[in-house]
Order: sequence, then structure tokens, then C-alpha cells
Amino acid sequence: MSTRVVLASRNPHKVHELARMLAKANLDLDLVGAADLPGVPEIAETGTTFAANALLKASAVCQATGLPAIADDSGLAVDALNGMPGILSARWAGQQGDDEANLRLLLGQLAHVAPNRRTAAFHCAAAVVLPDGTQRVVEGTLEGSLITTPRGSNGFGYDPIFLPVGAELTTAQMSPEAKDAISHRGRALRALVPVLAELLG
Repeated sequence: MSTRVVLASRNPHKVHELARMLAKANLDLDLVGAADLPGVPEIAETGTTFAANALLKASAVCQATGLPAIADDSGLAVDALNGMPGILSARWAGQQGDDEANLRLLLGQLAHVAPNRRTAAFHCAAAVVLPDGTQRVVEGTLEGSLITTPRGSNGFGYDPIFLPVGAELTTAQMSPEAKDAISHRGRALRALVPVLAELLG
């Protein structure tokens, strides 16, 4: 019988994405999202790093369900803004998840920054917490720079202005598969797979 694991997310796309990676690695885990289980609380992201937030979420979901839990936290760090928006990426303009407002605010803040100084990186930390208290965190990064005009409609958040190093397309112009292959989240989740195999396989 496969081990049931909870992904601390209510986003079905994130659940499918991780389930695909687990299947590719031949890991027989029964992955469910937080929305599929009763009594999983909304968790405030009060940590000061991506790793701290991922651990907070995984720990809270593990405690609420009694099951192994996985969580991730990610965002954009802009060098010219001293690494901001960072952990505030999803609420940079004030309201959680208002992608358009966040994008407009960031572009405004970078309006007078020279092209060669518009370097940035997407960061993701992924954590797994087991009922016995075992905790592990892995991280993934995608380096790039920020263009001045949004391009593409496939991504979300800051994808339309993020140009990975060596790429001609923004992460919003790439196919989901092409983006998964290089993204910070893809890298963090792929790094998590051997950890899950070791702990739960």
C-alpha cells in the first residue's frame, strides 16, 4: 500500500506537477492536496526566508493531518532592490496574489535601472516534514534578468518579465514543460524526490 503524503497547497496544478515528478521517479506515493483533506488550516507565512516558510507550512499540515507533508515557498529576488520582493513576492503591491499590481509596481521601481543591472533570480525552497519530527529542506534557483515590457501569457506572477540566463523567451513565453525543466520550483522539487525516496520509499 502506498504512503499518503499531503502537499500543503490548495492549487491543483501544483499537486499534478509534483505527482508527475514522483511517477517519473517510480515513487509509489499517494499525493493529495490540502484541499482534499478536512481540517487543514490556512497557514500564515511569517518566516523570514523561503526555507522557514516552507517548513512552517509543512509542519502545520503534518500536525493537522498526522501525515507526511510537503510544502514549498518561492519568490523573486531582484539584485537592484537588495533581494526584494523576496518572500513578499506574492503580496509586493499589498494584496496577496494580485499579479498585475505586483508586476506594475516592480517595473515602476526598476524604471531607471540600467539593463545590465536588472539581474534577478527566482528562488524556491521545498520542505518535507514527517510525523516523527524529521524535517528536510532543499532549494532551487533560476538566474536571469528582468525586461522592461511583459511578454507571454503562459506563466503567472513575474514570469512575463523574467528572462532566464541564455534564453530568448521569458518564462511566460515557454511551454509548461520547457519551464518545468529549468524553473526554480522544478529544480527544488526534483531535488526533493531522492529525499522522499530515502525517507518514504
